[in-house]
Amino acid sequence: MNQKTTRRQFFKKASLVSLATLPLSALAQTNSSDQSTKLKVICVGGHPDDPESGCGGTLTKFSEKGHDVKILYLTRGEGGIEGKSANEAANIRTKEAEAACAILNVQHSFLGQIDGNTMVNNEWITKMTEFMENEKPDLVFTQWPIDSHRDHQAASMLTMQAGLRTKKKFQIYFYEVCAGEQTMTFHPTDYVDISNEQETKRKALFCHVSQDPVGIYACGHEAMEKFRGMEAGVQAAEAFVKLNGKNSPSSIL
Repeated sequence: MNQKTTRRQFFKKASLVSLATLPLSALAQTNSSDQSTKLKVICVGGHPDDPESGCGGTLTKFSEKGHDVKILYLTRGEGGIEGKSANEAANIRTKEAEAACAILNVQHSFLGQIDGNTMVNNEWITKMTEFMENEKPDLVFTQWPIDSHRDHQAASMLTMQAGLRTKKKFQIYFYEVCAGEQTMTFHPTDYVDISNEQETKRKALFCHVSQDPVGIYACGHEAMEKFRGMEAGVQAAEAFVKLNGKNSPSSIL
């Protein structure tokens, strides 16, 4: 053992390596009873409301188990309110995001890109990498790389590029939004039972008043939760694709 590594640090690292081999459904059930099993979870989304609608239930589950959870919004949704200037829309949607995160009991940050004008270049890869280096996450959720929305694609690509560059590696899971309309050709490897978290997720999403939350659910999210629940054998579930995961879906706990 390296003399600079304490016995406690060694066992913590060993425990997290063991946890990383578990299916996501099992990780979401893991209590952070001590520092050896406490996980740092980051969820990256293109705009305010994407993380909430895609995996709000799962984020709630991790938070309730005592893990550190943070949402990173790529933009503040500057282009998301018709009739409002970019600054006005950003202010409104920032407040909505803050309210949603309070309900989910998670922290939040904004990377600083502009809604509708996101970029994947060396500058922003460096910024995303620096963010992840500072946070040192164990698990990172991000958007599906072939979503129809370019900002979703940017969020996904920047996350993956950061994952290749950070010293501390993290496991990436992709989430879906508006299946068939925005997220395409999504074949889950993992499911998380959100039957008990479904209402908390709904309340968080409904904080995004400017985005017509009723319409967001109507575009398929409620049906998605039910359908993924049927696939997993529970009332409601969220589905994920694990980067470098197995081809067959993990069993749910």
